[in-house]
Amino acid sequence: MSFVSVENLQKNYGSTAVFSDINCVINKGEFVTLLGPSGCGKSTLLRCIAGLTSVTSGRIFLDGKDLVPVSPQKRGIGMVFQSYALFPNMNVEQNVAFGLRIQKVSADETKQRVAEVLKLVELTEFAKRYPHQMSGGQCQRVALARSLVTRPRLLLLDEPLSALDARIRKHLREQIRAIQQELGLTTIFVTHDQEEALTMSDRIFLMNQGRIVQSGDAETLYTAPVDAFAAGFIGNYNLLEPDAASRLMQRPINSRVAIRPEAIQLSLTGSLEGEVRSHSLLGNVIRYRVEARGVELVVDVLNRSANDLHPNGQRVTLSIEDSALCEVA
Repeated sequence: MSFVSVENLQKNYGSTAVFSDINCVINKGEFVTLLGPSGCGKSTLLRCIAGLTSVTSGRIFLDGKDLVPVSPQKRGIGMVFQSYALFPNMNVEQNVAFGLRIQKVSADETKQRVAEVLKLVELTEFAKRYPHQMSGGQCQRVALARSLVTRPRLLLLDEPLSALDARIRKHLREQIRAIQQELGLTTIFVTHDQEEALTMSDRIFLMNQGRIVQSGDAETLYTAPVDAFAAGFIGNYNLLEPDAASRLMQRPINSRVAIRPEAIQLSLTGSLEGEVRSHSLLGNVIRYRVEARGVELVVDVLNRSANDLHPNGQRVTLSIEDSALCEVA
C-alpha cells in the first residue's frame, strides 16, 4: 500500500499553471527524487506536500489521510531547504531543540533526542557552537538534525546541497542516504543535479514543464529514456534524427534514436571511420567529439593513460552495436 499518494494535483498562480494532473505514489521507507530543470514545478510540488503552498485542486494523502485541509504544523512532515535558516543567536543544540520546544516536549526527553540526532549527523562535538562558527556543510547537517529530531513521518529535502562545494556535497549526500536507510524514513528529495538523483534514489520522478514525464529507478531512466527531453537531461545522449541515424548505421532507421556516449567504442581498428574534432578531460573520462559519415558524435572513453589520448584531427574508427540505439519520441 502506498504511503504517500498525490492525485490529480494542480497548482495555478492566476492564469498560469505551475503543474496540473500530477499523480504519483511513494511507498513507506522509499527515497524518491523529483528531478528536473529550474521552473519545472518540482519545488512547488514539494511545498504543496508540506502545506507551505496551497493547491488549486487535487488531493495529497499521507498514510491514508488527506493532507490538503491540514495545517503544515499538523502534517508530521520535516523539511530541509537550500538555505539553512538557522537562528544565529542559538547554538547547535538550541537550534536542533527548537521544534521540540514548540511541541512542548519535556526538557529531559528533549535533551535525549537532541543528543541522539546530533550523534546521527556526527555533530556531537559541535553542540555548543554557533552557526557563524561552522562551515556550510556543518550548518546543513544542523538543519537536517532539526528536521529529524521531531521524528517526522515524511522528510522533504529541497535542493539542500546545491550551495555546497563538490567534495562536501558528495560526502553529505552519502550521509543523508545512509541516515534515511538507517531510519527507514520516507523521503522526497528535490534536485536539478542528475548525479545526485542517480546515486541517491530508489526511484526518480523526472519533471518537465509541470509534468512527470518519466518515473522509475536510476537504471531505467538512464538506459531507457522515453523521449528526447529525458535522453537530453539524463546523461549526455547523442540524439539523432532518422536521416542522420540511417546514414551513420548504413541502414534505414525510421525514428529518432538516442545513443549513450559510453556505448560507442573508439579505437583504431573498428569498422566506422571518423575524425576527432575535439576532446575534453572530465577527470576519469575523456569526452571526444568525433565526426563520422557527416554526423558528429559525443564519445566517452575511460581515461586510463595519457598515452591513450587521441589528439584533435586524428583518424579513428568507431563501433556501435544495434543494441546501443534507443528509440525516443
